[in-house]
Amino acid sequence: MKYQLNQAIEILSNTPKSLSALLGGLGSYWTEPNEGPNTWSPFDVMGHLIHGEKTDWIDRIEITLGLRDTKTFTPFDRFAQEKDSKGKSMADLLKEFEDRRTENIYKLKSYNISEEDLDKTAQHPSLGEVSLRNLLSTWVAHDLNHIAQIARVMAYQYKEEAGPWNAYLRILQ
Repeated sequence: MKYQLNQAIEILSNTPKSLSALLGGLGSYWTEPNEGPNTWSPFDVMGHLIHGEKTDWIDRIEITLGLRDTKTFTPFDRFAQEKDSKGKSMADLLKEFEDRRTENIYKLKSYNISEEDLDKTAQHPSLGEVSLRNLLSTWVAHDLNHIAQIARVMAYQYKEEAGPWNAYLRILQ
């Protein structure tokens, strides 16, 4: 599928609703467990998504469009949620994510990105040169990746209880 901004905005706009439908109103027994050492819980993933909304996507779009004085992205702290989410509830995180995403979609639309803009580039600290098309496509895929991750982590909580049906459930393998 060729990248189309309006199609990407459909996914980006629906992600907060999808996550609220999946996680809203659930007990901590669903939102706090993970898959073992060095893995994230749904709570951790929500904090990570919020940190991206605060420090990553819009900043990098502006850098790529030439709206900042640099052409190099700042490295992203993939673990900032460990301190940023302390003391918050899942409801707090879902609301903050929805608010920040709504604001970021508004900003994204305000840039009036053209087809030519999608070919503009900037420097990623580890990947090298990336285009705005790459960045915006990644934002969509990143959302979908973390929705799948949350579903997988939640399903994992019943891995042992599912017993022999594990053979038929790809999510548990």
